[in-house]
Amino acid sequence: MSRIFYCIALIWALAGGAVAQDFSALARIQPDQSRIVDIGRTGVRIDIGLSQGVPYRIFTLRDPYRMVLDFQEVDWSGLNAGDFLQSERISGAQFGAYVPGWSRLVLELGAPMAVDTADMRVDESSGSALLSLNLKGTDFDAFNASAGAPRIPGWDLPEPAVTAQPAPRDGTRAIRVMLDPGHGGIDPGAEVGGIDEKTMMLAFARELRELLLRSGGYEVVLTRVGDQFVSLERRIALAHRAGADVFISLHADSLSEGRAHGAAVYTLSDDASDVASSKLAERHDRGDLISGIDLNGADDQVADVLLDMARQETKPRTDALARALSNGLAQQGGPMNNKPLRTASFSVLKAADIPSVLVELGFLSSPRDLKNLKDPEWRAKMALGIYRGLEDWRQQDLVRQSLIGQ
Repeated sequence: MSRIFYCIALIWALAGGAVAQDFSALARIQPDQSRIVDIGRTGVRIDIGLSQGVPYRIFTLRDPYRMVLDFQEVDWSGLNAGDFLQSERISGAQFGAYVPGWSRLVLELGAPMAVDTADMRVDESSGSALLSLNLKGTDFDAFNASAGAPRIPGWDLPEPAVTAQPAPRDGTRAIRVMLDPGHGGIDPGAEVGGIDEKTMMLAFARELRELLLRSGGYEVVLTRVGDQFVSLERRIALAHRAGADVFISLHADSLSEGRAHGAAVYTLSDDASDVASSKLAERHDRGDLISGIDLNGADDQVADVLLDMARQETKPRTDALARALSNGLAQQGGPMNNKPLRTASFSVLKAADIPSVLVELGFLSSPRDLKNLKDPEWRAKMALGIYRGLEDWRQQDLVRQSLIGQ
């Protein structure tokens, strides 16, 4: 079945004069008829009750995995997300206005899923409608092959203006950067005075992405583009699927004990790396650790050796990246932590073959850092510091690779 379901001429046309509904008004959600529930071992059923039939379409997006339903047009007033979403296979549901005349429902998928059946039934006497979807599990390759928003005139925002992208200064291909806004969804991260880490880091990730894209020479992917929960190991998997050259996790924590303030850049410690290798081997998640190498059939000793080899090659590049980013942030005025380069056992840094760092922009528990983090001008300076750090690292990495080639 096609990934796009498009319904323009709905059944209300058959009802003729028997339908007294004013179809020029918004369709209203019927909360008591709307729910998302699990069916069977792998399926999900979605029922959406509406006061009248409306055109709709369905498509999927990846990184992270989502299913999108667009309607023309739905008033979602009265729908409670907690009552609506009763499925353990859908991790989140967001709904609201999309563009003038259109509304959108976004479902955050816990795993790749596809539409098995879709049916909108319109009651001839009242004009009310019920959209029913059955979703079934699918594999990653099939999902990725069909994912993507269709371009249909009238449904989407206008195409962006085409502007020439400046060529990278060194003439090499663009660097693909995976930005990882920490936390998300049910995990807010640090919270201080109505400010939470997940929201702050998503805002900064978007600002940094825009700067990198405008500068030219960079492609940028985010592990989450909204308030979604993404597991730590899934963030690594997303980086591999995106073909990321660099992974940067963004955080702003809070410490109740001791004094902590200023920016710092973390890499995975050697001890943590050894522990991670054995623990991850036990959990059979080896396919996510080295891109393109399936370790599921390897015994623990072979897996550990391959992981160690990958990390030995990646570690110098990661350490150089951490130093360059730390210097870039310091040159923009920081302020920096008294120990700006640190190592720790962060799960999100355990990709063996991608230079991965965690940037702690500051601590929400520090009044000074909190004031800075809320200041758009200060965040712009920090974004510029990260960009300049990446530029320095790019040049250093080219020299390093050329020396290795000789």
